[in-house]
Amino acid sequence: MNDIDRDTLALFIPILAVGGGLLLGALAIFMGLLRKISKEKQMEESRREIAAYVAEGSMTPDDAERILKA
Repeated sequence: MNDIDRDTLALFIPILAVGGGLLLGALAIFMGLLRKISKEKQMEESRREIAAYVAEGSMTPDDAERILKA
């Protein structure tokens, strides 16, 4: 290897390491956000379904409150 290749490689490895770390961190944050959004959506669907059961009379409001707190 000549000196230009070694110098280029010496610069490329740290840049690749830092860039890869930043990309991995951003991906972890994005996946955490998607998980939180999904969890909130499921919680809201459950609340609506329980409210529908209460409205039709197949569940008491006290039972619904107990389920939502659990």
